[in-house]
Amino acid sequence: MLFMVIERFANCDPVPVYRRVRDAGRSLPEGLTYVGSWIEPNFDRCFQLMECDDARLLQEWVLSWRGSGVTFEIVPVVPSDQTRAVVAPHLDREP
Repeated sequence: MLFMVIERFANCDPVPVYRRVRDAGRSLPEGLTYVGSWIEPNFDRCFQLMECDDARLLQEWVLSWRGSGVTFEIVPVVPSDQTRAVVAPHLDREP
């Protein structure tokens, strides 16, 4: 499954997080894959796409960042091409 992880940097300061990633890595448990990330220009939020088959791995990862000053929101997501396939049979039906 794919998950959009919305990470908020404390005080819009990404430096402590980037320093930790540089020095210790992402701290991903085996089975949790980092796909990519995008940062807001004001450094408020980072949007990370993660993939795993067991949501408990996300919980383990979030706990490993405890005390770092960041908060996480985790949203399960479905790729649009897969959603399009689910919706397609309903396009010509009336509600």
